[in-house]
Amino acid sequence: MNVEKNIVTDTISDLFALQSGGPKYRALSAALRQGIDEGKLPKGTRLPPVRELAWRLGMTPGTVARAYTALTDEAVLVAEVGRGTFVSGRPDTKPSLYFSTAKSITEDGHEMVSLFTARLPDLGQVALIQKGFEQISQTPATSLLDYPSAASYAPARQAVVDWLAHVPLGALHHEDVVLSHGAQSGLSLVMQAVLRGRRPVVMVEELAYPGYRRAAELLRADIVSVPMDQHGIVPGALAELAQRHEGQLLCTSPELHNPTSIVTSPERRREIADVSLKCGFDILEDDSTFLGASRAESYRALLPDTGWFVSSISKTLTPALRIGFAVAPQARRTDLRRTAENGFFGLSRPLADLTRYLLTLPDTEAIVGAVRQRNAAYVRETVNVLGGFDLGWNEHSPFAWLRLPEGWRAAAFCLAAEARGVQVRPAEDFASRHAYAPHAIRIGMNAQVPMPDFQAALQRLRELLDNPPERMQA
Repeated sequence: MNVEKNIVTDTISDLFALQSGGPKYRALSAALRQGIDEGKLPKGTRLPPVRELAWRLGMTPGTVARAYTALTDEAVLVAEVGRGTFVSGRPDTKPSLYFSTAKSITEDGHEMVSLFTARLPDLGQVALIQKGFEQISQTPATSLLDYPSAASYAPARQAVVDWLAHVPLGALHHEDVVLSHGAQSGLSLVMQAVLRGRRPVVMVEELAYPGYRRAAELLRADIVSVPMDQHGIVPGALAELAQRHEGQLLCTSPELHNPTSIVTSPERRREIADVSLKCGFDILEDDSTFLGASRAESYRALLPDTGWFVSSISKTLTPALRIGFAVAPQARRTDLRRTAENGFFGLSRPLADLTRYLLTLPDTEAIVGAVRQRNAAYVRETVNVLGGFDLGWNEHSPFAWLRLPEGWRAAAFCLAAEARGVQVRPAEDFASRHAYAPHAIRIGMNAQVPMPDFQAALQRLRELLDNPPERMQA
């Protein structure tokens, strides 16, 4: 190792020692950020190889790779195939919350294509939203000066009830519904209404939407991961963990599991509902990603006293408006309403009126149908290109789940894919901090990318899959 490498490694080691607690990959990420912010790791600095730094810091190569990947996703670092990982020339760039929307060009001339998450095409919904804002701008002054009341939200809540008529939710009244700022806000509201005690326990699938954990952590809840098989949550394991940890709430997506696209069968759902009754915990069903018609009874229908439901229009119309809805068991509707009122008084009146407008327009259903068809076309193309590998998919899913072939680890694959102009999401993002994460990635159906560009991005992924490194990389 040359002198320059020694200096960089020593600097990172010293900064890492200053960090306090938490997962090691986060501590390493924080150390690297600190070094960049303080000028100790200036622009263009080449970071130590993954295995070398892992040996120095006493951690696994995968932990170092995870820290590098996180900072690369945020453009703090840049990975160059065959050369290494460097401090980015754009250290002041502020990344978006989930993925970069800014265009960038890789060294080999590819425009960056983000398949990190699903994105919707405009198939007429933008015009509807703009028209809705125009109409709402004519709202009487009184409704724009007063605090919103429960009665003023009734038309919007009824619109949600009618919108969800195809979902088998059991007996449903508009007073069971609370409007939320997207599905994530709905999850938090339900957790606040359900959880009790100083350290409540929330149970999630062993691979799960990260928003479950984030919402639970904000409420200082402990999180327990439940094993899965090809049909979803394993009932026996759920019962054992619920009893051992005194679990209060299970968060799950039975219609379409995020990220694997597994569908929980009606028989398995009834088994899980039976475990819930025996062990005394509630179930929160998140239906915000499934684009098709419901295939079985919801947990709210199976468990009228303890089943909760959350959904949104983010994957069918637009995520920009942050319109979601949480549905309580009828006996618990007051708990949910009070949680919302005590937390933020409720959705703003103009947004509630826009919700009613959009969900009652005859054109809206046709647009949603067109969005579903366009998404299905992108899914079919993904299967055409990558179907020879271990691919989990569903035409009603806005993402696909790819289990990597031998020779690839998720972190290394994501770095290599980004170097070729394709951003994908590693399995580690969906696993708990201390759990094993499979070597897999999630591919989002970004329908804002023209189909030829989407096909080209998939082909670049296939080239990587067909040519794994000679030895396993961390």
